[in-house]
Order: sequence, then structure tokens, then C-alpha cells
Amino acid sequence: MKLALAHPHALWLLLLLPCFFRCNRARLALYFLRIDLLPKFSFGSLLAPLAYVMMVIALAAPFSYSSLELGERKGRDLALVIDASGSMEESFGQKSKFELLKQMATDFFEERFDDNIAVVVFGSFAYIAAPLTYDTKALSFVIRYLKPSIAGNNTAIGEGIYEALKALQKGEAKHKVIILVSDGHHNSGRISPKEAVELAKKQKVRIYTIGLGDVDRKLMKKIAGESGGEFFYAKSPEDLHQIFNKLDRLEPSPIRSGRYTDRRWLFYPFLLIAFVLFASILWRRR
Repeated sequence: MKLALAHPHALWLLLLLPCFFRCNRARLALYFLRIDLLPKFSFGSLLAPLAYVMMVIALAAPFSYSSLELGERKGRDLALVIDASGSMEESFGQKSKFELLKQMATDFFEERFDDNIAVVVFGSFAYIAAPLTYDTKALSFVIRYLKPSIAGNNTAIGEGIYEALKALQKGEAKHKVIILVSDGHHNSGRISPKEAVELAKKQKVRIYTIGLGDVDRKLMKKIAGESGGEFFYAKSPEDLHQIFNKLDRLEPSPIRSGRYTDRRWLFYPFLLIAFVLFASILWRRR
């Protein structure tokens, strides 16, 4: 059996608790319209503050439940396209560009609550390293074992986008997004970036591009601009971290809704205790 609160924000009212001991009645008028209805208590009386605490807890509506059944997923289909050419082994701060990107990608996945995510790797050719999945642990496992030059040492940006589009076709979300990360110039593959972008536009897939090092900025800007996305350039690990944070805001992942099983409301005892305490207060006044 688990416990939860239906209205946890109501607990902020407990911040007014010190007023029962320190605020004079003129200050209480700022929070209560009818202070004449409030009993006068000495400093040592705990009945009033205890009754107030019980009322606030009841207002927060505590309840118990057996389990939480997750509702239908309503996120987006997202493909991360990673440049794994040999140049990604170059240092970028304390780590190589590739190792830093793997770390950033893993952290990014953990925040995508309801997104269906795929991973595509490209070098001289491109392939789908992980098809669309909600399993972020499986994605992190795949990312961990990727190595530079795993797909050759050239840069097939067009094929990277094309393979990402193939992966996204398996999804059913209304919003489809590609995040493409590269540090080079397109120089390989059977499909040009222009052809890939045209296909992305037909499928209404938005492409965000991230450039590292000696990247073809003009091409990356064009890819992002024509697909409705945005181009980013990272000069440092801190820049890359901020870019992923911005992407998280630009393409937010909705928090999953759910339905509680065997829910039982627990606020009645707190209301009863508060009623008894207020009755005691009135009896003491009389």
C-alpha cells in the first residue's frame, strides 16, 4: 500500500503556523476575514495550531493506493543521429567529443518521460543502432557500447538523416523530431543532405542540428532551417550541455498520466480530529 497527496500544494499553508504564536490579531486580519471568530489563546496553548495542522492535511487530501496504471503515452517520436567518424575521437575538454556526446545523450534520454526514441549512427555509412523504444535503460546500454569509427571514418550526413526517417516511420506520434550531431563535412553516402531534407519536409519531421569543431556550419544551418528546426554550435562542453537543455525546452516531453488502483481517501480522520479540537477550544472559551 502506497501513500500520496491529491493536493500537495495545500501544505504551503503550514507556513502560516507561526502566526498562532507570534502574530498579533491585527496581523491575523491579513489572512482571516473574521478574526472575531478566532479564539484567544495563550502562548502555551497548542490546541489551535494542532487543529490548523489537521485542517491543512485534510485539505491536501491524502490517500492510499495499491498501484499506478500508466495512461496512454502522448510524447513524440525522436531520433538522435550521432556522427561516429574518426574525428569525433578528438578531445573536447577533458573527454573526447564522442564520449562527451554519449554522456549528454544518456542524461537527455532520462528526462524524456514519454518519448519514443531511436538512435542512428553514421560515418562512411549510416545504420539504426536502436529502433524506436520507450526503454531509456536499453538506449543507454546501446549508447555505452558505441565507438568512434564504428561506421567508418567519413561523414555521410544525408544517409544519417535518411536512416533516422526510416526509424521514425515506425512511430505513431504526431510530433516527429531529429537531433543531428556532427563535427565534419558531408563527404560520403548514397543520399545527399538535400534529398534527405526534402524527404523530412514531406514527412513533417523537424530537424535540430548541433555542430562541433570543424563542422560545415552552412550546411547544418540549411538542414535545420529548411525543416523548421534550429542550428546550434558548441564551442565547449558547457555549450553542449546548455544546447541539450534548450532542446529539452523546445521539444518538451509530457509527463505521463496515470490511474490509481484501489484508491482510498484518508482525510476523514484528520477532519474528525480537527473538529474535536475546535470543539475543545469552544468548550474552553465557555
